[in-house]
Amino acid sequence: MSTDSPRASANGRGSDAWSRPWTHLRLDRRSPGYCRVTFDHPPINTITATTVAELAELVDLVEADRELNVIVFDSANADFFLAHYDVENDAGRTAALGVGPTGMPAWLDLLARLARAPVVSICAIRGRARGAGSEFILACDLRFASRENTLLGQFEVGIGVVPGGAPMARLSRLVGRGRALEILLVADDLDGPRAAEYGYVNRVIADDRLDTEVDMMAERLARFDHEAIARTKSHVDRVTLPDDSELPPATADFRELFARPAQQAQWARLQELGLNTDGDLERSLGRRVVESLPDA
Repeated sequence: MSTDSPRASANGRGSDAWSRPWTHLRLDRRSPGYCRVTFDHPPINTITATTVAELAELVDLVEADRELNVIVFDSANADFFLAHYDVENDAGRTAALGVGPTGMPAWLDLLARLARAPVVSICAIRGRARGAGSEFILACDLRFASRENTLLGQFEVGIGVVPGGAPMARLSRLVGRGRALEILLVADDLDGPRAAEYGYVNRVIADDRLDTEVDMMAERLARFDHEAIARTKSHVDRVTLPDDSELPPATADFRELFARPAQQAQWARLQELGLNTDGDLERSLGRRVVESLPDA
């Protein structure tokens, strides 16, 4: 990482990097202890190499900021929190991101560092979070979901690949082996109440109360002592988070399986059906992913 990176230069919220223009994010530093980050990448908040690069820079800032206690992630799109990853028909863009400070590929790196950051990360989930979107919320500390408007899932096995961001390591710790296998292997969507029942999210909140309740919690956390939060969280992290060594094998499996001709053909069929566009396929992806199978 270069010497002029946010990791090297940022020192609290006064850093110019917090207020620089962002492409897929909107940042609102509401107080020294509280920042709200809104995903805003039309039409459906797909995660691309640009999103990953910006999130990695954001994690750099979070790690360097000794005033920040809590960061809340929400979405500008009420129907899509983070749809899933989009390679943009150019896998080279993702490959060009290289590895992060942990030595892992950029996506795994930022997820691992966010999970261990000395702040509380909260997702206020409204809409869909699948694939890499699900992987992101699993890396955050707390997840609160709209009761009426949430769909979560890992659809990758439905297209013949392994989830590349290693949600297996986090889901099994959160929901237990049987439910993790159901989520991963059946590859269908879970609505908010089922996700809460399984432990995928902390709890569901009525949609018209979601923002208010999360904001109240964040404002409370923002006033607490930073070291008390950071040290308490670090003790929980030691006994609950996966070791970094558990994460890269899933990415290697994803790349190997995704490169197979059958999976390339299945991905092409999904694109023909409307992948990465705001339509019925994306809104019902868990149910409709089977339409991309060869015998569908």
